[in-house]
Amino acid sequence: MALIRPSTFFRNVSTPTTAIGDFITVFRQAGKNRWRIAVAAAAVTTGIFSVMFQEEVRGNPRPPHVTYITVWDPHRTMAEIVASNIENQKRKDRLAAQEAEREALRRDMYKTLGRMSGMDVDAIEKKAAAERAADAAAQKAAIEKATARQARPATGE
Repeated sequence: MALIRPSTFFRNVSTPTTAIGDFITVFRQAGKNRWRIAVAAAAVTTGIFSVMFQEEVRGNPRPPHVTYITVWDPHRTMAEIVASNIENQKRKDRLAAQEAEREALRRDMYKTLGRMSGMDVDAIEKKAAAERAADAAAQKAAIEKATARQARPATGE
């Protein structure tokens, strides 16, 4: 920092004229390397700004345009609604059965692979069945607890 005298550099830099004068003083003190330093500083600044300019920044996405379901007749009867719900439930049950069938096939493939690898597949299956039963029981208990909480009247606690 020999090129900059602290007592004169930061003294009264309240106007642009004083700041420009201080810059000229520092630029003259840099000696014969001042042009090299100025070119290096300009090159680094240009490089940084060119990298920032090439970055793509996107703002928040536009809020979605809400389209309400208009395929159902607004004047449907309760019987039509119940019939469509029953049809939908049958479709969901059919898809769940297909998924269970695929899961059983996948499980059989892994059992075969385990047997070929020398694993005790039956013990692993018993452990997995116990874990599934425990998960199902925990889920059932959570559902019962939630429905019991909803069935109780609010007491203001």
